[in-house]
Amino acid sequence: MTGPHHALTEPASDAAIDTACRVLRLPTMRAQFADTVSRAEREHLSYRGFLAELLMAECEDRDRRRSERRIRAAGFPRQKWLSDFDYTANANVTPALINNLATCEWVKKGEPLCLIGDSGTGKSHLLIGLGAAAAMAGFRVRYVLAAKLVNELVEAADDKQLTKTIARYGRVDLLCIDELGYLELDRRGAEMLFQVLTEREEKNSVAIASNESFGGWTKTFTDPRLCAAIVDRLTFNGTIIETGTESYRLARTKARQQGSDK
Repeated sequence: MTGPHHALTEPASDAAIDTACRVLRLPTMRAQFADTVSRAEREHLSYRGFLAELLMAECEDRDRRRSERRIRAAGFPRQKWLSDFDYTANANVTPALINNLATCEWVKKGEPLCLIGDSGTGKSHLLIGLGAAAAMAGFRVRYVLAAKLVNELVEAADDKQLTKTIARYGRVDLLCIDELGYLELDRRGAEMLFQVLTEREEKNSVAIASNESFGGWTKTFTDPRLCAAIVDRLTFNGTIIETGTESYRLARTKARQQGSDK
């Protein structure tokens, strides 16, 4: 006696699965179904094992796509990973400290990070690498050059969009500001940057890279009280890493030149 459900033929089953995967938006299961069926038959997988494999493949792919989207949304100028950082070239930076930061506990707590050192000492690499680690861990990250951020804020203020722009920068879990201290900001620009930092204070993390030690920041923020307030915002409960003055980029170039001179 047959029940109310007639067994579907194989082609009909395949078509039904294909349609269902499309409707339910399961592109990985749709793509891998046929191969997984063949393997399940070969390896005598149980129904449970077969279903688990398909579902896990979909979850892993979804995670990967989400991470890739977050990395793209961060707007990093180039790909830099912490795993590629050359610790032998910079004795000021210890793997233990960076590995500790790579857990992203500081991002979860909304703490700041300052990377301070001369050009070529690896601070941008660390800033992008730690930002990428946070994006991979599920945090919303945004990378911006200090000059570009200030220009954007000034333009937004002129268009009466400042509150909206500050809120947009306030929303991300980690804001990475690169090349702070390379330019002198007028009072208006400095105050707007301060507003962004205030919006994020003790809620969301800010990481900055600067070629100036804090003592030299009065060149960027010419108002000493504003300068002190900004330094305070960026260092309270935070981590400060001094990448030093020895440019390993320069050292590597010199070593290469000496090698070719011989």
